[in-house]
Amino acid sequence: NKLYIMGVGELKVKLHREVAGQIKTVTLTKSCGKWDACFSVILPSPDPLPATGNATGIDVGLASFAVLSDGTTIKNPRYYKTAQAKLRRVQRKVCRRKKTSNRRRKAVQQLARVHTHIKNQRRDFHHKISSTIINQYDLIVCEQLNITGLVRGRLAKSLADVGWGRFLTLLSDKAAEAGREIVQVNPQGTSQRCICGAPVPKTWGERWHYCPTCQLSVPRDQAAAMEILRLGLSRREGT
Repeated sequence: NKLYIMGVGELKVKLHREVAGQIKTVTLTKSCGKWDACFSVILPSPDPLPATGNATGIDVGLASFAVLSDGTTIKNPRYYKTAQAKLRRVQRKVCRRKKTSNRRRKAVQQLARVHTHIKNQRRDFHHKISSTIINQYDLIVCEQLNITGLVRGRLAKSLADVGWGRFLTLLSDKAAEAGREIVQVNPQGTSQRCICGAPVPKTWGERWHYCPTCQLSVPRDQAAAMEILRLGLSRREGT
């Protein structure tokens, strides 16, 4: 396929999928010697997915990427942590090379390719998980997180690796296109109370939820996801 861009000329492009709608702008970016073209298009109207009648709450975390209110657990792939040994080797190679030398420039390019590969792995994971959730649920309730505030703490590297902000943005965008509903709730206290309303305080190390009032006994993260779903449903009914 070929693409004509005013002021640039005709370029060969490899389309991952057909461009639907009216193209308004094209953004070209260069990374690791490769060019990417991002199309901004106007679609006539979104094509909603068939209703499923299902709703879910999502509790994101670090031990697991996310746990749904039905108990489904999505593992945290930890792409950056897995690639750290390789990153250290390449970074040492960069440090050993003489500045302004051709060998250092090649080493820097190799390091950039490793970082780009990690980013692409994480982006692909977010796309697949968000698409799966959108296809299965009509109503999706998630936490309204202050990502900027969270990454300032000692878990900054782990939080950057998991990429909650990017995932929630993708989930919201895909929900709008598919006719699904996203509800965000305040996450404060969701792991410290039961869906019956009774307080169930836990320390950080306690990973099981047991409510003496209603006898609900489930993993801590699932209990939080159930409470998130309850808050979302009550907020939805209130509006």
